[in-house]
Amino acid sequence: MSRTILITGGAGFIGSNFVINHMSSASNDKVINLDLLTYAGNKDNLVSLSGNKNHIFVHGDIADKNLASELLDKYSPDAIINFAAESHVDRSISGSSDFIHTNINGTYNLLEVARHYWSNLSDKEKKDGFRFLHVSTDEVYGSLELNDPAFTEESIYQPNSPYSASKAASDHLVRAWYHTYGLPTIITNCSNNYGYFQHPEKLIPLVITNALKGKLLPIYGNGKNIRDWLYVEDHCLAILEALNKGKVGENYNIGSDNEKTNIEIVNNICSILDELLPTRSLSLKHPETNNDLTSYSELITFVKDRAGHDKRYAINAEKIQKELGWLPRESFDTGLRKTVKWYIDNADWVENIT
Repeated sequence: MSRTILITGGAGFIGSNFVINHMSSASNDKVINLDLLTYAGNKDNLVSLSGNKNHIFVHGDIADKNLASELLDKYSPDAIINFAAESHVDRSISGSSDFIHTNINGTYNLLEVARHYWSNLSDKEKKDGFRFLHVSTDEVYGSLELNDPAFTEESIYQPNSPYSASKAASDHLVRAWYHTYGLPTIITNCSNNYGYFQHPEKLIPLVITNALKGKLLPIYGNGKNIRDWLYVEDHCLAILEALNKGKVGENYNIGSDNEKTNIEIVNNICSILDELLPTRSLSLKHPETNNDLTSYSELITFVKDRAGHDKRYAINAEKIQKELGWLPRESFDTGLRKTVKWYIDNADWVENIT
């Protein structure tokens, strides 16, 4: 049975991967894709869907109440998936207003127009089946020490950056709209994503793209901050499971049990690049010494640590695994290799977005 899904932020990193993967499957769902196309939203991500009559792109802001209401009235969606968010910690530290606007005010606006739309649905089956799925982050839980157990859905919220605080606020709004108004919501909290279409300001694509240009590879502090890494396509499959089978009012943590330090990540990328595209094939020289590079790892440099840099994130994903049957398909090694190769093969995409 086909559905109509309103997806917000569907030209961004995770959103575009979800839209492409979902529409490339056997699904006949219609996707209404609302995206403001900020620096991280890129319509080029969606070029493979050009001409697909079931994909309707709308340029706009989730905080635009009139636009959101018009889309709900016009297309009568069976679900809303909210990917739209400002998501870069460094940007939130230097300028938090966009994060408040999109992550808090935008989510509030979506919840209100969704509540009005859902409350007025006359078709009982459609009303009972409607879902509002909010995509969030593990950063709302704060930071872990090395021996602390991984975050569960019961972990308290302790956000430490303007970004994570704004996402925590949006999660609380979604929870409140379920408990107060009965709006059928689901929240997912994911670990660090990597994969195709990620903006080159993020760690993994930054390291890949800098290395290929012979630029320094900056690592905050001592490089020992730990993150749990999730391949974006596995994340998309988990979101679909949560949408289709998740229990209304519940949270689901999504992670792959791939805890890595930042320096491990960078060294792994350098090793893959050394194998796939050796420095000598590009005639690369060190930007400071002008010596010929023999390995990309020679570009690694440590820089002043980020303010309020969380030490460790780790996700316990047992709930979604046991209740919904989701498991990641990619190991970190296979996912990282696919990602590195994609950035090598898509240099034009990188140049266009930067």
